[in-house]
Amino acid sequence: MPGPLWGLPFAGLLLSIALMPLAVPGFWHRHYGKVVAAWALAYVLPQAALSGVDAAWHGLVHAAVGEYIPFIVLLATLFIVAGGIFVRGNLHGGPGMNVALMAIGAVLASVMGTTGASMLMIRPLIRANDQRRHTAHIVVFFIFIVSNAAGALTPLGDPPLFLGFLQGVAFSWTLVHLLPHTLFMVGSLLGIFWLLDRWYCSREVPRRVDPTPDTRDPGGFGVDGAINLPLLAGVAGLILMSGVWQGGVAFTVAGAELTWQGLLRDLGLLAIAAVSWFATPPSAHAQNQFSFGPIVEVAKLFAGIFLTIIPVIAMLRAGVHGPFGAIVSAVTGPDGAPLPGMYFWASGVLSSFLDNAPTYLVFFNAAGGDAQQLMTQHAATLVAISAGSVFMGANSYIGNAPNLMVKAVAESRGIRMPGFFGYMGWSMAVLLPLFVLMTLIWF
Repeated sequence: MPGPLWGLPFAGLLLSIALMPLAVPGFWHRHYGKVVAAWALAYVLPQAALSGVDAAWHGLVHAAVGEYIPFIVLLATLFIVAGGIFVRGNLHGGPGMNVALMAIGAVLASVMGTTGASMLMIRPLIRANDQRRHTAHIVVFFIFIVSNAAGALTPLGDPPLFLGFLQGVAFSWTLVHLLPHTLFMVGSLLGIFWLLDRWYCSREVPRRVDPTPDTRDPGGFGVDGAINLPLLAGVAGLILMSGVWQGGVAFTVAGAELTWQGLLRDLGLLAIAAVSWFATPPSAHAQNQFSFGPIVEVAKLFAGIFLTIIPVIAMLRAGVHGPFGAIVSAVTGPDGAPLPGMYFWASGVLSSFLDNAPTYLVFFNAAGGDAQQLMTQHAATLVAISAGSVFMGANSYIGNAPNLMVKAVAESRGIRMPGFFGYMGWSMAVLLPLFVLMTLIWF
């Protein structure tokens, strides 16, 4: 088991993501890829020196083949497919319209996943408000709602719930048991946003010229690149297939197992991305101001995160005997019974900064790992683990992959987003009181 010092490259990378865009923005913009590579080497080189080149190579390949490549293939496919959908016409952003767009995104999040819904809805939302001068708060609440909270109802909504589905949790279990919690979070956030956006609108002087002119199309609004709509359904179908069908191991690469279902899923996703790219009218990409810049930035950042997080996840999986032992031990009462409130906060706080999928799995196993028992006798505990892992991914930019993607898209459209700690200021002010209320009501 690695010691706490092995977590320094991961901590250094997080601090670089948090501080360097504020302290040295020009340097970060030009060289962030090199900074990420330096922190990755700060883990790989000592690992190779102490454990041998073969062990370090196997760890690198396992992280790439088993986790990073499937992750980035899915994100890139959703980014390309959603980026080919352009809604014609000028939506006039205001409190009511913005709430409606976020509510639509919230419904879609549990159908096509938080990433798919985020990439589909963020561009129309930004374009609807491009006549306004203060829009960062709109994107922040979009991340809270569409990129996180609304994905708690099905295994397709968020990766932790999909892992639970693979462990035996019934597909409809989350819809039944997390519906009140999700309605509370999404409803509360939409209400808070409506009040805040009304306040901003009452004090704002809009731009003289709306960058998006009113449509002159006879039918008013329409969709360019509509071929991408069934392609999004195809993405969801491939993800579900990879969890339901167990095709066995196809072959191994440096000890990393490649399964038939995983290969079929990833090859299918790449095919969907290719069809989308070549079949989408160039006008749809042009009107969406589509570029690969945001997904390239996310790919580089998460490459470093996936690598440097290896020892941190190993420490977490060590349970009560590892550096996170105090946290793992705190979720159980003196009589050995699980404490749902502690499970909610422990899984949530760690999911705010670590990958929420393995965090969910660790606490799922800490609660016994028996899906049937957790769905019945300890249903409150499984609800707590699920809610904490999904909802608290909104606490930081790195808590969930769509967070950074939405931030990158917004910044590419000229929106000045809050920095790492500035965003956490928003999350602590808005989300933490809601989490406290959830604890008092349900846990």
